[in-house]
Amino acid sequence: MSTFAAMSEEHLEDTPLISIVMACRDTEPYIRKCLDSILNQTYRNWELLAVNDHSVDRTAEILNDYAQRDSRVKWFHSEGDKLIPALQTGIKQAKGLLINRMDSDDYMPKDKLESMWKVYQNYGKGYVVAGGTEHFVEEGEVGDGFLRYEQWLNNVARNNLHYQEIYRECVIPSHCWLIHRDDFLKVGAFDPLVYPEDYDLCFRFYREGLKVVGMDKVLHYWRDRGDRISRTWDCYQDNRYLELKIRYFQELDRDPERPLVLWGAGRNGKDMAKILLYSDMKFHWVCDNPRKVGKDIYGIKLEALEAIPDIEHPQIMVVVSSPDARTIITDQLSQWGKKPVADYWFFL
Repeated sequence: MSTFAAMSEEHLEDTPLISIVMACRDTEPYIRKCLDSILNQTYRNWELLAVNDHSVDRTAEILNDYAQRDSRVKWFHSEGDKLIPALQTGIKQAKGLLINRMDSDDYMPKDKLESMWKVYQNYGKGYVVAGGTEHFVEEGEVGDGFLRYEQWLNNVARNNLHYQEIYRECVIPSHCWLIHRDDFLKVGAFDPLVYPEDYDLCFRFYREGLKVVGMDKVLHYWRDRGDRISRTWDCYQDNRYLELKIRYFQELDRDPERPLVLWGAGRNGKDMAKILLYSDMKFHWVCDNPRKVGKDIYGIKLEALEAIPDIEHPQIMVVVSSPDARTIITDQLSQWGKKPVADYWFFL
């Protein structure tokens, strides 16, 4: 039996209160499994701030039933509409020293909170603990795209590559982090009305200089379903989030004293080039396609890759999405003496 599970009520004060913030909207078919997984946590000193976001099914009724059964479950109606306002409503009610987020259609392994706390207590303020995730479906198979994202996420957590990989995709799942309340408020909590909210939060961790401690452990079971908002909301349809990435790159990593190089001239490269031009960012544009080298696209003459060593101390943005190509590109950059973060970033 877990040491936490064996604790008596009078010793709960030996562990900090963890506030779990959860937005809920029309998740009647799934929310009981989610709530049961929280109630079954081996770490017992938690509170759940569940916010009903204008559900039209029995979600609110189920929340009320669980709140009657366990005083640690507290539920509210959202003060606004959609996901971020619901999260804002929840964080206002949080009393915990530590903050975690949950999604109401997913579920936790029983040792999620205990595992994160055991790691977090070795670090403290200024750190975020983040773990691995596993997708699941009730019927059929998880989509290949989600499986690739899951494998990448877990590799990021396993090897603590969060800030090295931050411009590729969201490096910390929305439901799989633990942070001190003061640090969370310092980075802006759920205040910005920016979607995807989890990716924006990762960039704010980065901007504030918080260190991320990755855990090589699955700490969340993430449901893949056809009506999830990442599939249905317009703001998630172009999941490259190039404008968000460029905005933070300009703020956090772009050195205007160094030449900028864009590597890749496919669809992704062209879309990125348009954003850079719109942002008045001057750049060299390189690719390995001999049919494109020398051509003028958007007023920029494409150069061969061999031009990179002749560019003095460049910052290189790689927008090539093929995994095999990324391996080759990494090897080539290494041969030229270029290092990740110091000299280059993958943006896809």
